[in-house]
Amino acid sequence: MKKPVMGIQLYTLRDYIQTAEDFDTTLERLGKMGVKDVQISAIGDIEAEVQRDILNKHSMKVCVTHKSMDRMRDELEELMLEHKIIGSKRQGIGSAPSNARGNIGSVRAFIKKADAIGKIMKENGFTFNYHNHAFEFHRLDDSRKCMMDLLLEETNPEYFNFIPDVAWIHYGQQNPVDVLKKMKGRVKVIHFKDYIFDDEGVRHFVPLGQGIVNLEDCYKTACELEIPYIMYEHDSDWPDDDPFKACEQSWEYMMKLDKAYKG
Repeated sequence: MKKPVMGIQLYTLRDYIQTAEDFDTTLERLGKMGVKDVQISAIGDIEAEVQRDILNKHSMKVCVTHKSMDRMRDELEELMLEHKIIGSKRQGIGSAPSNARGNIGSVRAFIKKADAIGKIMKENGFTFNYHNHAFEFHRLDDSRKCMMDLLLEETNPEYFNFIPDVAWIHYGQQNPVDVLKKMKGRVKVIHFKDYIFDDEGVRHFVPLGQGIVNLEDCYKTACELEIPYIMYEHDSDWPDDDPFKACEQSWEYMMKLDKAYKG
């Protein structure tokens, strides 16, 4: 049984990847931690060739990206070329557009567009990947269906893949392990994230292993399903307002998970 490759979702460090110089420095810091695989998201206006050169300098590989649905719709040829340059065959969106969430009809319209984009991507050697939040698990209209039900049931598995975010699944009052199993065969990258509720019931993201998400079970399931990558992501609420500190603490936890699991 092959263990997932661990890495960092650079959205966590988005304020530190807006220029080529900062991107270089950030990858250097991650490299010293032992990180060799990243996801690119929310990066600044840095040419793909420059990204590639900096990635190569630090022996980093890109397992997936997050780009906008608008770019996928309007600039897909250019986007695929950029991904070819940086060496990533997976393109993802961080969320469904707001106009795709309201009801069953709007979700089905989104599915039609996403499948069409995914078909073109597959024909050119790429894959379309969808990252969830919690709203996908809210019931639509007066039905028993939620958006995730439709994404699982009505998208074409050949064209539509998932980047399940275990914390958002948990926050959506679902068991991440159950959802991962429903997505079997359609996941190459998982997002590991953790959170707590304070005494007033407000959610706060925390470094991995410091919250309430069942990460050990998620890791075991990822191994069983032979999912290739786990990326750590942390949206906000970093310890001491320092996302690098959060990365260090979470990376240490991920290495402990990897070492402890024997299969």
